[in-house]
Order: sequence, then C-alpha cells, then structure tokens
Amino acid sequence: MSEWKTKGELVLNCNCDVFCPCVASLGKQKPTNGYCYGWAAIRIDEGHYGAIKLDGMRVGLMLDIPGKMAEGNWKAALYVDESASDDMMEGLEMIFSGQAGGTTGLFTLLVSEFLGTKRLPISYKNDGKVRRVQMGEVLKAEVSPVQGADPEKDLVMTNTQYWMGADVTVAQAGKAKFRDFGRVWDLSGQSAELCQINWSGRSAE
Repeated sequence: MSEWKTKGELVLNCNCDVFCPCVASLGKQKPTNGYCYGWAAIRIDEGHYGAIKLDGMRVGLMLDIPGKMAEGNWKAALYVDESASDDMMEGLEMIFSGQAGGTTGLFTLLVSEFLGTKRLPISYKNDGKVRRVQMGEVLKAEVSPVQGADPEKDLVMTNTQYWMGADVTVAQAGKAKFRDFGRVWDLSGQSAELCQINWSGRSAE
C-alpha cells in the first residue's frame, strides 16, 4: 500500500453565478446554468506519495460536468507543473485520477472521461487576498474573496460536508480565461471558492 497526503490551498472557478450551489447541496443541486465547467488549481505546501515528496508542487484541473455534480459523467484533465520529476508525475496522476483512493477517490466514480495529463509551467501566487494563477498558455486568472461586513475577514461557509474541506471561502473571479482541449471559456466575474486542503489516502500498488 502507498500512503499519500497533500496539504495546502485550492482555488476553483466555474461558470456558476456567485455562489456555487454544489457546496451546500453536495452536488445534488443543479449548477446555476444547468451544467458546470471550470478549472481548479492546487498549491501543495506539504505532501507525499509513498516516499516521493510533493512539497511545493502545483497542480491544475479542468472539469466539464454536464449536469448535477453528484450524477457524474465528468470530463477532466490534469496539469502538473513542469518542475515535477517523472516519479512526482506518476504519484500526482494516481492521486488526482482517484486511483490512490482516500479524499480524491470519488473521481473514479464521477469522471467518465479522463482527457490526459499535461506538464507545463504553473504559477500560483498570493497577492494580498488575490490569488493569481497561470498555467502556461492554458489559463490566466485572478480570484478574490467576496467582501464581508468586516473587510478584514473573509466571507466563509463553515462546517460543510464538502469533500474538499469543511470551510470554504466565497470568492469571485476577476479575470479568468481558459483555453484547451477545444474549450474556450471566459469565467471572469463568475463563482469561485478558496479552500485549505488536508487530503490523504492509501492506494494499493
């Protein structure tokens, strides 16, 4: 068995209006446009897959979902930062395809078509409250938390059963343009979320 863990932050941006109904309904509510498409980026501050260290890795996902998230039939693709070694790539593919079980294991049930993995430069930067993400020529985006009554505190949905994490910061994309796999998406102004992740699992080898 190969144990794995990833701890860090995730930013996700989709075509839903602010705020995405999937968080509260656990994917049982229809997306605000009836279908969902978007991207996610993960900054792994600490992590490993077996003996392979994943500290500092950055990963991206493309998600194309035809209806309610819980009903599956997703199409997905994985992006891994170009600094990853072949061993890191293999471990990250196992984790983010769901084959490594644990937190991301649900991907094996929900993703019906995996479009592939690409290695490219991925930048994930915090500029104050703004998250700036770039994945080669595929994505360039800025995401910021939605301001609450106290501007010093983020607007957070807490104590959820959301698989990504119990506390989800409500956010919105400023500029966000994605282009790959025949898809050209402008998600500027649409729903986004920020989540501190602490995922783990164990896969059979």
